[in-house]
Amino acid sequence: MRWYGVGAGDEVILPAYTYAATANVVMHCGATPVLADVNKDDFNISLEDIKKKITAKTKVIMPVDFGGLPCDYTAIMNLAESSKDLFVAKGDNQKKLGRIMVLSDAAHSFGATYKGKKTGACADISAFSFHAVKNLTTAEGGAMAFNLPVPFDNGEIYKALCVTSLHGQNKDALAKTQKDNWRYDIIEPGYKCNMTDIMAVIGLIELERYNSDTLKRRKAIVEAYQKGLSGYSWAELPVFKDAERESSYHLFPLRIKGINEEKRDAIIQKIFDKDVSVNVHFIPLPMMSFYKSHGYKINDYPVTYNNFSREISLPVFYDLTDEQVKTVLDAVVKSVAEVIG
Repeated sequence: MRWYGVGAGDEVILPAYTYAATANVVMHCGATPVLADVNKDDFNISLEDIKKKITAKTKVIMPVDFGGLPCDYTAIMNLAESSKDLFVAKGDNQKKLGRIMVLSDAAHSFGATYKGKKTGACADISAFSFHAVKNLTTAEGGAMAFNLPVPFDNGEIYKALCVTSLHGQNKDALAKTQKDNWRYDIIEPGYKCNMTDIMAVIGLIELERYNSDTLKRRKAIVEAYQKGLSGYSWAELPVFKDAERESSYHLFPLRIKGINEEKRDAIIQKIFDKDVSVNVHFIPLPMMSFYKSHGYKINDYPVTYNNFSREISLPVFYDLTDEQVKTVLDAVVKSVAEVIG
């Protein structure tokens, strides 16, 4: 966003239902996060609410691929294009693009597909996370995928941001070891946020086996949960695939029908009492102390709250055995029965 010139007085639209990192980076730039509600069916940002939130101050739309299921990028990109007349450009990059930039938070969706394309090829720029809990990991770190239209040169942008990520140094460590190439320069006051070599090695191995092994196992776990829960009227099962999209199977966000937040919490406690660990993705931003102190109110995002209040994330990880999946299912079914009958 700093590369794009986002700063004080600017607005960035993102879903209220996301982890804090999505909004925190907007605050770091001095801009204002403008929160939008989400869809009931797939947890992803509501296109209709984006439309309501666009102003002359909007510089970026940041959709989040919740749980690994891609957002409707055709519709979002078309909306950015159709809002050109309202866009007020600041700086060369904004003038060159001439519209709101679509910056995808694809932290969950590495390996997912949208209309036959992998995520990373659907928005102007996409950000992946390779944190330890992600479906492809390098232990820590991430990657950016650049897909900006002409006249942008995505290769040149990559090179420029490599400098920014290495203290503004114009050569990396490998380049400096080449013959007669030791001398380097600092051309800007950059940051230290390049991936370490050890993490990159882990990532290369994970990439080799991702489609043939990792993704298949995650999908098998998800399918076992779907089969095991499909017969229960209280189970609202998540969307993983439709005519245009297929998830990376990062999360299994189960929702329990007809309950409130208090009963959801009671079910979670019952599951934990059976020595099964579950989670909630996520506590919405307007419920966090920092964002509440800035005037955000969860009542303004009714779908977000409704989804959150009934959501329980079941474990999905590579080493989860078929027997453990049955244990999870048994704990969930019994715990729901204990709380709601």
